[in-house]
Amino acid sequence: MTGDDTAYLIYLTLFGLVIGGSYFLANRHRMGQMAQQAAIWFFIFLGAALVFGNWDSISRTLVPSQSYVAGKDGAVIELPRRSDGHYYMTLRVNDTPVDFVVDTGATDLVLSADDARAVGIDLRELAYLGQAQTANGTIRTAQVFLEEVQVGETVDRDVRAIVGDGELGISLLGMSYLETYGRIEIEGGTLRLIR
Repeated sequence: MTGDDTAYLIYLTLFGLVIGGSYFLANRHRMGQMAQQAAIWFFIFLGAALVFGNWDSISRTLVPSQSYVAGKDGAVIELPRRSDGHYYMTLRVNDTPVDFVVDTGATDLVLSADDARAVGIDLRELAYLGQAQTANGTIRTAQVFLEEVQVGETVDRDVRAIVGDGELGISLLGMSYLETYGRIEIEGGTLRLIR
């Protein structure tokens, strides 16, 4: 913290003490009511801080997530549409959970560089011989084969995928993987993959 920051902090503290002190003096005859209001505001701020600090786990609980049901007719995966209008699916790639956005406009299963590293792919050993068009422009791509891709009890082995070297915020679940399902249905804000 610089000297200017310290001086500014002291100024704000003194200013807050003056404002708080004048309010306290003006309302000293209503101390019980002031203590009650202070307690209410304290608990409001405490609750807001707890919600903010745990927002990821709260949103996962409140937002519907994918479901997997295996029956005599095969496996059905249901993906609810999120508030941004997209469908997201979590797959276990080489025993590591990876979040994908379902992208019927993408030809391949495309891993971001971060997700590729997370599933054990050494990016320094890849040969970036291909190119792909993304919303952010053209990126170089390298072909890989994933040992295992799993959702629920459904396991696929030696799955062809592409690793992009550009800025790709999230991995894409393209048609090369989606076509392994016999039927794809969209109804009432839910995407169903049936195999």
